[in-house]
Amino acid sequence: MTEKASGKTPSIIIIGTGFGGLCMAIQLKKAGYEDFILLEKAGNVGGTWRDNTYPGAACDVQSHFYSYSFEPKHDWSRKFGLQQEILGYMEGCVEKYGLAPHIRFHHEVTDAQFSETSNQWTVTTNASDPLIADVVISATGQLNQPAYPSIQGMERFKGALFHSARWDHSVDLAGKKVAVIGTGASAIQFVPEIVKEVDSLSLFQRSAAWVLPKPDRPFRAWEQKLFQSVPAWDRLYRYLIYWKNESRALAFTKFSGLLELFARQARNEARKHVTDADKLQRIIPDYQIGCKRILISNDWYPAINQPHVDLVTTAIDRIDEQGVITKDGHRHDVDVIILGTGFAASEFLAPMTITGRQGVTLNEAWANGAEAYKGISVNGFPNLFILYGPNTNLAHNSIVYMLESQVNYVLGCLRALQKYPHAAMDVLPERQNAFSNAVQNGLQGSVWDSGCSSWYLDENGKNTINWPGFTFSYRLSTRSVDTNDYQFLTPLQKS
Repeated sequence: MTEKASGKTPSIIIIGTGFGGLCMAIQLKKAGYEDFILLEKAGNVGGTWRDNTYPGAACDVQSHFYSYSFEPKHDWSRKFGLQQEILGYMEGCVEKYGLAPHIRFHHEVTDAQFSETSNQWTVTTNASDPLIADVVISATGQLNQPAYPSIQGMERFKGALFHSARWDHSVDLAGKKVAVIGTGASAIQFVPEIVKEVDSLSLFQRSAAWVLPKPDRPFRAWEQKLFQSVPAWDRLYRYLIYWKNESRALAFTKFSGLLELFARQARNEARKHVTDADKLQRIIPDYQIGCKRILISNDWYPAINQPHVDLVTTAIDRIDEQGVITKDGHRHDVDVIILGTGFAASEFLAPMTITGRQGVTLNEAWANGAEAYKGISVNGFPNLFILYGPNTNLAHNSIVYMLESQVNYVLGCLRALQKYPHAAMDVLPERQNAFSNAVQNGLQGSVWDSGCSSWYLDENGKNTINWPGFTFSYRLSTRSVDTNDYQFLTPLQKS
């Protein structure tokens, strides 16, 4: 037996309740759509800000710009928001816009299939009968599936072992010997927090990160009051943040030599705080700054400099019952292992199975790398729209800005569908190919093309993650929908 979302056409299923899913739902409500549901695998909204509760979790985009343009928050506690505060902001949006009745928690999507007979999607979850809708909007994000390293013997370890995105708060780290595997964006934040309480810390680094100072501080009470009492100042402050961040796109895409100024700053910071000459040599990267994600922190280098922190750059061979053994045979006995190994960012929509026209799965369509028209529509998958899809990530500005652009575009698609009852819109292959080729050409010569290995690249070495330009150019390209980019399919059998 199937259950159909009832009411006005088109009926819509949104997968995920992070920033993208909530933004889509709010704008649907504002546009008069009520026949939609949000499916959430967890028991609360928030996406990555619900999942990442590790000590020190915070945003590296300024608070006033890591929030919806239509829902300003005037009383941010700091220039860069903390995890709990960002999550609270999102929960507040759910309450304000009456989204709770639309959300089904503990509904993890396992499968979605498009029917050419009815032009509808059948979505299967682990919690109910299949759901049928005219439109599916994926808002699962790129940072929702922790990447677990393939290290021999992990299952043998007798102590506590967990991923930073699934932090085990029941484990008391005080006085413990701890190993941290990975030195990426999460470790940069939690290592300085836990280093204060552990007995010793073995930090396993595969490659060093470029780390810049974080221009963060608490907002003063009068500043918060000013934001609230003078909305124009709040808007101007946000506007200034945008253009400050946006100017960095030139350095990442066209004039990577400008990034050397930041590299010099990072080296100076490292020399200022890391007095151990051996650590200093190994903590400064040997690849071009910007090729991997640039990190910001004020306490990373001081944490590395602590005498009870052992920076290990020899590759890991295996893990056994007592700890970590490196390739040189050295054993690091520890009580706890924390995996700071990031996310499977290029595995879009995983682990769901998405099946489109003629029985083709998304994995098959993306065998040579994920691609989508404007990062949103994929040929062969009608009425499927992806938020934060391929090549829409940023290294220089706020993803929330990109999400709002995408949501606006999807609304345009929904309006187009209303003009053609029962139709399904499938982006033309030539339009998708032309867009994807333009993106890949734009990435050539960028700093991400300078030869390092990073999570921006998939297993084939293709950059399926980053947008190669300005966010305002992306917004202009998603401002309206050209229906000539799509084929409108008639159902084989009218429902």
